[in-house]
Amino acid sequence: KENVERAIKRATDKDTENYKEVMFEGYGPHGIAFLIECATDNNNRTVANIRSYFNKCNGTLGTSGSVEFMFDHTCNFRIPADANRDLEEFELELIDYGIDEIFEDEDGVMIYAPFESFGAIQKELESRNIEILSSGFDRIPQVTKELTEAEQADVDKLLEKIEEDDDVQNVFTTMA
Repeated sequence: KENVERAIKRATDKDTENYKEVMFEGYGPHGIAFLIECATDNNNRTVANIRSYFNKCNGTLGTSGSVEFMFDHTCNFRIPADANRDLEEFELELIDYGIDEIFEDEDGVMIYAPFESFGAIQKELESRNIEILSSGFDRIPQVTKELTEAEQADVDKLLEKIEEDDDVQNVFTTMA
């Protein structure tokens, strides 16, 4: 019994303890920039995998900072729609907390802001007792590139390989 418990403890400790968040940058086919967020317990394995995906699909793995500047790091919040809330007035009230954009869609109200404003906006929404349905972070390309169907198929092939990797959390591209 003690051996089994020790083995379980060792396995569960290993699962979460050594994971690190890393980001890879590179260019895929037809000059499309890729920003790849990973969580890995073995950086060498992940680098080798990502590099091989780029090499197989006519891309190149870049150095740190080679494409990150092409993306705006933003945060977003989804809150329930409220018929009694004037969206323009609400936007004016929240503009001091850093929001860039607010709009209503079929799932509620979306709020976009710079990455640095996340804490201030979350705190303000909670102080107003507004339920936060979801929140997260995005990297939005500043410039996108239009591709033909054939070119898009090449990029999609690389995108699919990268997204299949277990260590990959998010992939952002400059493809329109």
